[in-house]
Formats: sequence, C-alpha cells, structure tokens
Amino acid sequence: MAKLHGAPPQKTPKRITPDDQIPRRVMQPTLDDHLEIMTRAVFQAGLSWAIIAARWPAFRAGFDDFAIDRVGRYGSDDIERLMRTDGIVHSAKKIAGTIANANTIVAVDREFGSVDAYTASFASYAELFDDAHRRFAFLGDLSCFYWLFRTGNRVPRFETWIAGQPKDHPRVREMVLAGRADATSSEREAF
Repeated sequence: MAKLHGAPPQKTPKRITPDDQIPRRVMQPTLDDHLEIMTRAVFQAGLSWAIIAARWPAFRAGFDDFAIDRVGRYGSDDIERLMRTDGIVHSAKKIAGTIANANTIVAVDREFGSVDAYTASFASYAELFDDAHRRFAFLGDLSCFYWLFRTGNRVPRFETWIAGQPKDHPRVREMVLAGRADATSSEREAF
C-alpha cells in the first residue's frame, strides 16, 4: 500500500457515469461473485472502466459466468480459447491470473472458513492488502479496494485511502459515493 502523501489533485471525468452503471455492492457474495468482481478489477486496471463495462457480457460468457469450480479447472486450451474470444481483453497473463485467483479464492475459503473471515483476520487494510497482494495475481491496491468494497468487506474511508495513491480515481469515488448514498458502504474510519 502506498504511503500517505496527501490526496492527489481531483480529476473531473469528461462524462459522469450514469447512476445505473456505477458498480454497486453485491450483497451476500458467493465465491463466484468474488471471482467475477476481482477479475473485473484486474482487467480494468489501466483501461477505461467504460470499455470493460461494455465488454463484460463477453467476459461472463467466455469465463462460464465465473463459476469458480469451472474456471479453477481451466487449462492451456481454455487460455487459448479465451485469447480468441471476441470482446474480451486478450491478455494471456491476466487470463492465467484469473484461473489462479479462482483456485486461491477456494483455498482461502477452505483455510479461513469464508472470504469474509479471511478479510476480517487482519487488523488493518495495509496488512490485508499486503497479504492479498501476495496471494492473488495482479491484485494491486486499486483492485483490492474495489474488490473489498464491492463485496462488503472493510476498507478505509475513501478520503484516507486516496491520500496514499499517486493519482486520483474518479470512478472509485463515484462507486464509494453511490455506496454511501445507498447506505451500503463498507468503509471504516479506523481501518
């Protein structure tokens, strides 16, 4: 996790995301939900969220609706198939990372009893992020915050978290503000 250095300058998006397209918290997420949300975060990294949102139906179809048991059994033929699938981002490394993440989510669930118990086992977001970053493929700080927020797991207040980021994340801000408005935000003052 980045060190606090003051919030980066706030960017104003050229277009505000329509309310119905802002990612929302998934109530009582299944392991499949955890995999889908984490995968979306991983593939969004460095790209326009709107591009990934527009292509998400192709991702869902290509990854068997993120059925974690199926994705965890994917092999090299499935990676090649997904690399030829229209509409998804063709990154063999991120596809392989998704397969690895499916197996890691299942392993975490078995080891801790649930993903929620895993995330609750850490005293701070920094400790949780450090461990999750080691366990999961391509899970950076932004992706981790996104995954935890959308699955209802504890995250620090957005204003605290963004102060440790090198640049602004207006789409995450939109997501957090929508969660606050819906009373579904999982932010905590002291985490």
